[in-house]
Amino acid sequence: MRLLRTAALTAAVAMTAAACSGSSDNGDSGAGAGKYQMSSDTPAGKGPVADATWALFAEPQSLDYLYAYDFPPNTVLANVCEQLLRITPDFSIQPGLAAKFENPDPLTWVYTLREGVKFHDGTTMTADDAVASLQRHLDPANASAWVGAFKDVASVTKTGPMQLTVKLTKPNVLFNQQLAASPGTVESAAYLAKAGKDYGNPTGKVNCTGPYTLDSWSTGDSINLKKFDGYWDKNLTPAVDKLKLVFIQDPSARVNALLSGEVDGGYMLPATSYDKLAASGSGKLYFGGNSGTYNAHVANLGGALGDVRVRRALSLAVDRKGVVDAALNGYGVPAKAPAPAEAWGIAPTTGKAAHDALPPMTRDIDAAKKLVQEAGAAGKKIVVATISVSPEISIGANALRQAGKDIGLDVELKAIAPDAYTALFTDPSARAGIDLLITSGYNMTPDPLEYYGTLQSGQFPNYGDWKNEEYDKLVEQANAAQDPITRAALTVKLQEIAVRELPAIPLFDTPYTVFLGKRISGATPVLSVMLSYPWAAQLGSAS
Repeated sequence: MRLLRTAALTAAVAMTAAACSGSSDNGDSGAGAGKYQMSSDTPAGKGPVADATWALFAEPQSLDYLYAYDFPPNTVLANVCEQLLRITPDFSIQPGLAAKFENPDPLTWVYTLREGVKFHDGTTMTADDAVASLQRHLDPANASAWVGAFKDVASVTKTGPMQLTVKLTKPNVLFNQQLAASPGTVESAAYLAKAGKDYGNPTGKVNCTGPYTLDSWSTGDSINLKKFDGYWDKNLTPAVDKLKLVFIQDPSARVNALLSGEVDGGYMLPATSYDKLAASGSGKLYFGGNSGTYNAHVANLGGALGDVRVRRALSLAVDRKGVVDAALNGYGVPAKAPAPAEAWGIAPTTGKAAHDALPPMTRDIDAAKKLVQEAGAAGKKIVVATISVSPEISIGANALRQAGKDIGLDVELKAIAPDAYTALFTDPSARAGIDLLITSGYNMTPDPLEYYGTLQSGQFPNYGDWKNEEYDKLVEQANAAQDPITRAALTVKLQEIAVRELPAIPLFDTPYTVFLGKRISGATPVLSVMLSYPWAAQLGSAS
């Protein structure tokens, strides 16, 4: 399904609550219009590069694909590990480590693997490896962050030397699609057994099939990747021999490293730096498609937010345009739904039309105050998690605090250390005492059902355990619909319920970014590419 993880995104800027306060009505006012041009790619790399340096805003907590549920680990693993299927830069799903896949009946998926694919230790991939890799998600003891993708899986078995078969308990179209993301990762079975509990950490590392090997991991500093000469896909042979991914949490330091040329490139730059980067002459800033929306996701329904009237009141009171102006410097628009129009890779005409038809989330303080009074919630406390290194999150959190103040709610901010913020999305105990999380939920696949399916009751990313019987039934119906038009129509209904019931309060949509210095080119400025496609294999010299 789609993964709503998020998190310690980028950037930092000093901010006061007043920057997002005010009482004027605002909705989707077209903020950001004319400030940037969208690109689907960058100029192709022209030749070999001995080494390059790339900026990450945080160090991965783990490179075990079971827990690759956030931007930093996925950005690295996209170049090191591979999946049975592959999401391409045009947001379509194609064969990956599986040369072909078949769906002989609604409850069966059969995957035939490519011959001759090598792991980084030189051993050859077989069905034993694929089966062992997928079965790890089924073991409750492993606590996979992707367990929701396997919720309808009855068994994963080897049915030939290079073939595996997955049996489902009920039809689930998204299961196959999600094998193009972390759930479909194939690791060496022998290596998994050998590494044990050290798998995916700086000691145990990983042993996958991607165009780069994990050469070294210096805790607190960097991860070094090295071109894998035995890589099977000759169309993605890396031109950069060695890629160093450096961890630079401080957004100003990260921007300065790009401007000085110390770092050659980076994704997910601070919005407050866009104008400076674009005018610098040190490289070029590109804007691309983003399948995610920033939401204030309810993490606790046991408190004031358990009443939908309070959720609606907070949504009515938040100054979305103020957040766009302060956190994004105008590079974005107030959101209308928990997933943006760009998330509709399937049936885009149907999806975009339904998204565009949604009314803007207009600010109305008086209506919000009335709802708070009706709910008997005046003075009740709501705790919002925040981090200082991301203006998108910190300014959004302050806007929620101001909204609460304006309508009689006691909204308190709880500062979380940047490295610990990801844990809020993988560890329920880390969310204790927190009512709202600001997230950047997004699709890894072209199907918006991936996101909306995560709001079904019992799903791992349904952080507040929101339940709605009508919604749950619609998810099951959509997941069983093979026809994309039918599935899109059902997903439109899910969108309508989510907007009405607000298990996640939409805040704003923003484009995706990549900055490339003068030395290199070729990175695709699209979110799905950074997370699940070997983007570094596209890099090359700029001249």
